[in-house]
Amino acid sequence: MRLCPQTLGWAGLTCVAVVLILPVTARLAETDKGRRKVVHVLEDESGAVIVQTAPGKVMTHRGGSITLPCRYHHEPEETDPARIRIKWTKVTGALQFEDVFVALGRQQRAFAGYRGRIALQRAGPGDASVVIHNVTLQDYGRYECEVTDDMEDDTGFVNLDLEGVVFPYHPRIGRYKLNYREAEEVCRQQDAILASYGQLHAAWLDGLDWCNAGWLEDGSVQYPISQPRDQCGRKDTPAGVRNYGYRHKEDERYDAFCFTSNLNGKVYFLKRYKKLSYGEALKACQRDGSTMAKVGQLYAAWKIQLLDRCEAGWLEDGSIRYPIVNPRARCGGPEPGVRNLGFPDKKYRLYGAYCFRKNKDGSDVITNGPALGNNDITSKGPIKI
Repeated sequence: MRLCPQTLGWAGLTCVAVVLILPVTARLAETDKGRRKVVHVLEDESGAVIVQTAPGKVMTHRGGSITLPCRYHHEPEETDPARIRIKWTKVTGALQFEDVFVALGRQQRAFAGYRGRIALQRAGPGDASVVIHNVTLQDYGRYECEVTDDMEDDTGFVNLDLEGVVFPYHPRIGRYKLNYREAEEVCRQQDAILASYGQLHAAWLDGLDWCNAGWLEDGSVQYPISQPRDQCGRKDTPAGVRNYGYRHKEDERYDAFCFTSNLNGKVYFLKRYKKLSYGEALKACQRDGSTMAKVGQLYAAWKIQLLDRCEAGWLEDGSIRYPIVNPRARCGGPEPGVRNLGFPDKKYRLYGAYCFRKNKDGSDVITNGPALGNNDITSKGPIKI
């Protein structure tokens, strides 16, 4: 039977209780302690109390480290820890899961892209939390923690969110040209992933206004309107995220809303005495020990690194853009943002260039967390998953 506070409606708080008890009554009490919550769950009239704590939000950025919290209580207390199986999976769709990590006693195994990046937190008895290092864009999402002891098992869920920026995107061929798979691919090419509804809604709250519908990662098509107008769904309708619903992923075509996070390097405007064609800009970045910047990298540099440059330049996809943090005269309008001048002729139109240089170690600075030694990740062994 589950006694997790999450099942009682508390978002962001995950625990696992593996217990056999008589009918119970539960009471929740919240105590404000900064950004932490304390939840009390009382069992029948015996006086037994289970107390769990968890952060108000599980959030990090690309390249960082994050703990996915999960605790369990087992009765009787003297249960052999070697019999406890801890399994983490990622929810990828309705009734669809991807194996992430499993541990049984001292045996542990990580799966696919999580190998070498994930380990148990080991904060004491009843701790099933895991730490993920060098977080990627693909790590974003919902995770399930399952604890099993022979015939008894229970689960809890953790949502891993990322700090970053949402941006609309369409390729050179024009608007409304992408099916769902193509939208996924163009976002990947621009160092991003398809945005979730939650990420798009947060961007709308932050002022994003875009009058073209785009795919989201759940297969829906939506667009954010902060300033209602007739050409964007009628002026007399309220502001909000407009929803076309779930569309046919192969046959229907729209733009894409992409999401990206921290950079593992730096975007910069390449200073040259003359303007360049696309081919010249590409070679100039390479001669400078860099590559031409992608659209997602420019957005991340604008949003996170506060890159502000009132000079238009080539990007890798052949578009011309420039980032403005502090709006001013002759720099594209009164609002901050990444200005887009479209896709000009690559051979005859001349502009500057935005380049991207990776960090020397190829990764972001990673926050402190438990080290991953040879005993932490075992890729072999008879672990039941």
